[in-house]
Amino acid sequence: MTATEPRTSGERTFMHVLVNTALANLTTSFLWFGLTFWVYLETRSVLATGIIGGAYMLFVAFGSMLFGTIVDHHRKLRVMLLSGSVTLLAFSLAGAMYLLLPEPSLLDLGAPWFWLFTAIILAGAVVEHMRNIALSTTVTMLVPDERHANANGMVGTVQGIAFIVTSVFSGLAIGRLGMGWTIAIAIALTAVSLAHLMTLRVPEDVVALDDDDTVRGIDMRGSIRAVLAIGGLFALIVFSTFNNLIGGVYMALMDPYGLELFTVEMWGVVFGVASTGFIVGGLAIAKFGLGKRPIRTLLLVVMAMGVLGALFTIREWWWLYAAGIWLYMCLIPAAEAAEQTIIQRVVPMSRQGRVFGFAMAFESAAAPITAFLIAPIAEFWIIPWARSESGSAALEPLLGTGVARGIALVFLAAGIIMVIAAALALLTKSYRRISASYDASAPTAAEGDGPEATAAAAGAAAGAVGAAPERSDATPRSGGQSSMRSVSDDGSAADPR
Repeated sequence: MTATEPRTSGERTFMHVLVNTALANLTTSFLWFGLTFWVYLETRSVLATGIIGGAYMLFVAFGSMLFGTIVDHHRKLRVMLLSGSVTLLAFSLAGAMYLLLPEPSLLDLGAPWFWLFTAIILAGAVVEHMRNIALSTTVTMLVPDERHANANGMVGTVQGIAFIVTSVFSGLAIGRLGMGWTIAIAIALTAVSLAHLMTLRVPEDVVALDDDDTVRGIDMRGSIRAVLAIGGLFALIVFSTFNNLIGGVYMALMDPYGLELFTVEMWGVVFGVASTGFIVGGLAIAKFGLGKRPIRTLLLVVMAMGVLGALFTIREWWWLYAAGIWLYMCLIPAAEAAEQTIIQRVVPMSRQGRVFGFAMAFESAAAPITAFLIAPIAEFWIIPWARSESGSAALEPLLGTGVARGIALVFLAAGIIMVIAAALALLTKSYRRISASYDASAPTAAEGDGPEATAAAAGAAAGAVGAAPERSDATPRSGGQSSMRSVSDDGSAADPR
């Protein structure tokens, strides 16, 4: 089956779930971007935006292990409904705070109201990641194995669309309407997404667990066991973390750099236009896949990201910054799709939620470290030094002149570190092991292309590389994708489980 063949009924259902998740992600990103813009414009504090960005990733890191366990132990559609409901409640609470408290109180960094208001919005945005973990498992349930990379590329495409809409309209909303109306819009869109989700039905949405899967909270032991059962899988997660290390720098400093070059409205538009690269990259993966070695693709992409991060602020030229962001966005879908495609093939369906949650927690923990370190260092030392007479003179031969040369210096150093780390990873034994696991997990024509075939192949791969094979209890199906319950064109099913 090739990527050009007609979609199966399961894939059509996946597309409905994907579009709904895209709307939900758009909404949370819209308010998240709006909060970052609002705080920086009102306070001009790089430290505040760095702490907000780092706290967001820290929340994701702590919550993802729990999210993965919930996904594995419950039907995926119910998980998505829970996620949307919690987000709607959190955004509504934030809206109530904004109405009841004067804006100066909410912007006082020394008062508890600012941090409580921010934490509530972040909680509503973070819980959305539970839906994203569930979405990754629906690729395994609903899409044939040989088209997983293409499906993950489509995920990147819709995320790119959400990025564009979010960036443009967050800047316009904060600049023209203010924070109050931005929250109101987010609440309305979250309600629409939740209402649409209630109309969907997901075939094969069953819970099939191993006999010892009794943990209902944070199943750390089960997550680690699932990761270690596949040779080289932990190394894959470490490889993906390299991208998040530089991501923490971007999280803390990208918006401040952009807001130094542009007005808030223009920065939103510029970032939105540059984010079309996300769509281009996602469409490329959806069309061509990732090649025979997704892990190699991942590391090469991370190296390219490091080069871009080092060079796109080498001079304070708005077009260089915009072009660098566009190219960077082109690469993000490939990096994300590579990791997801490997996990979807080598990990049994009954464990995928916890593996995706573990990976998200581990990778997300890297960004807060760099964000929390870089934000105060940049604000109190690097930026003041770069703007001093001696600092400006020292940086001019390498980075030119401008008010944001201190931020540019941080980007340059972070990019160089990324390139070196990814290049060294290509030489490791773990890189060869995960490549072998991926090859050994490919389902044969006799096995079919359903999740039970993927799970069985994963166990075989684990044994092939010397690890203990993971037992699969995925729901048996007689004929791969063809045995799915009949669904209508709109993705509904008569008797969902």
